[in-house]
Amino acid sequence: MRFPRGRSPTFVTAIAVDRPGEGRPMTTTRTLDVPGARLRYEVRGSGPLLLVMGSPMDAEAFGPLADALASDHTVVTHDPRGISGSTLDDPGQDSTPELRADDVAVLLDALDADCADVLGSSGGAVTGLALVARHPGRVRTLVAHEPPLLELLPDAAEQRAATEEIIATFHREGVGAAWTKFMANAGFDVDGGEEAAPTPPPGEPSEPSEQDLANSARFFAHELRGTTRYVPDIAALTAGSTRVVVGIGATSGGLITVGTSRALAERIGTAPVEFPGDHGGFVEQPKEFAERLREVLRG
Repeated sequence: MRFPRGRSPTFVTAIAVDRPGEGRPMTTTRTLDVPGARLRYEVRGSGPLLLVMGSPMDAEAFGPLADALASDHTVVTHDPRGISGSTLDDPGQDSTPELRADDVAVLLDALDADCADVLGSSGGAVTGLALVARHPGRVRTLVAHEPPLLELLPDAAEQRAATEEIIATFHREGVGAAWTKFMANAGFDVDGGEEAAPTPPPGEPSEPSEQDLANSARFFAHELRGTTRYVPDIAALTAGSTRVVVGIGATSGGLITVGTSRALAERIGTAPVEFPGDHGGFVEQPKEFAERLREVLRG
């Protein structure tokens, strides 16, 4: 391995190889030591390097999309620090976009890659924006799909208060009540009205497992505040070599992330690009989403 930026993290070689099913690519699972954590990540396919990431969404949430992209890309997905298979030295440590961006930079080193294309969705898009700002030249094209940059909204103060109430609800009433309040504030139909509700973001399963509950608890207690309060470095985003594309779901409608995405696009002087589906379109329409992503990456 080479470390062009002077880093020398400890690496662990592949720990598992998934046998591909019919039409599925081989997937190799590895772990990587980063400061304060050990990341679990997956590699599949061949071709130009493409990192696909979320927050708090883990690698599994992006599996179908990664499979769809693996025919012409080397696709790398990972569990963000503290989520699913990525463990922390200090479970009480908060997760910030800056910390997650530094993790991705170390991951690029582990992959022996000076740079890569990146798709970040939701909190993963915020991670991608921090990566571009903190590690210039490591990203060729960043597709930031519906980043929840609440500080860019006209009612930022009210949104901060709403976020604090969601976190307080989690501590008072638990994961279910917090998700309900979160979804309502985000613009999802939580009352079962006549209009079809957009696809809920990954992480809010109808029958949550213990891991789902742990991920949700981690999100509300240690991740939501830092992600939504992140203010992107517009100068760094516009002055560097990285091409930044802002994506919005075709059926996201009145979701709060549509407003934050448009605000970001306006600040960096670009027009948003439409992707299939809503905030979680990559889950419901992975093949269509993959094809649209290919078009965007081709420029």
